[in-house]
Amino acid sequence: MSSSSGNQKKALGFVGHALKRKDSFIQLFAMTGILLLSMRSLGQKYKIHALEEDIHSLSAEHASLTDRIKTIKRDLLQEASQDPTGLFASRLRHLFAE
Repeated sequence: MSSSSGNQKKALGFVGHALKRKDSFIQLFAMTGILLLSMRSLGQKYKIHALEEDIHSLSAEHASLTDRIKTIKRDLLQEASQDPTGLFASRLRHLFAE
């Protein structure tokens, strides 16, 4: 039982010490909170940067695909225009809504 009372004394000593130096503990908790928020903010900054790079890459890919589609349409229409009946070219224009 004496070891139990010794633990209580140490626990009360910690609480007493904490109450005595409550300003230091408040500062410690505030600084810990600020540090955690700063780390979270830094992580979000890197995520935003990565997403901006993805946006740039996707925009470039979109532009490339758009150019390829235009080239394919133009080549198909040019090849279809060589058909003497004009039926294939007419269907392609209807398909491409031109």
